[in-house]
Amino acid sequence: MPAKTLLTCLLLAAQTYNVPPVLLAGIYKAEGGRVGQEVANSNGTYDLGPMQINTIWVPVVAKKWGVTSTKARKAVRDDACTNVSVAAWILRNHLSETESLARALSYYHSRTPSYGQQYQMRVIGILRSNGLLKTER
Repeated sequence: MPAKTLLTCLLLAAQTYNVPPVLLAGIYKAEGGRVGQEVANSNGTYDLGPMQINTIWVPVVAKKWGVTSTKARKAVRDDACTNVSVAAWILRNHLSETESLARALSYYHSRTPSYGQQYQMRVIGILRSNGLLKTER
C-alpha cells in the first residue's frame, strides 16, 4: 500500500473512532500484514490484511454492516482502508470497555494478560524506535 494511502486511511480511521493515530501506526508496524493476506493461527482462526484483523471479528462486522460474513471477510482482507478502519473500531471498543489505552492495546492482540502485555511492549518499542513515542525520564 502506498505510504500516502496508508497515512490517509490511518488518520481518517483515528479521527472517526477517536483513537490515537500513532497507536494505529504502531499496530500496523507490529502486525506487518498486507492487503489480501490471510495468516492461519493455531486456534483455527485467521488474521486478515494489513492490521491482521482476527476472523473472530468477521461475524460481528458482518452483522454491523448488514452483509454476509463472506463479504465482510473479503472487505476486511482485501481493502486497506476498510482493514485499518476495522482495526480502529476494535481498538475503540477495547478503549471504551477498559478506559485504558494500555489495556486496549493489549486486548487488540489478546485478552490473555501475558500475550497482551508482550504485544503492548512490542508496539511501544516500535513507536519509540521510530521516534513516535518519547521515553520518559
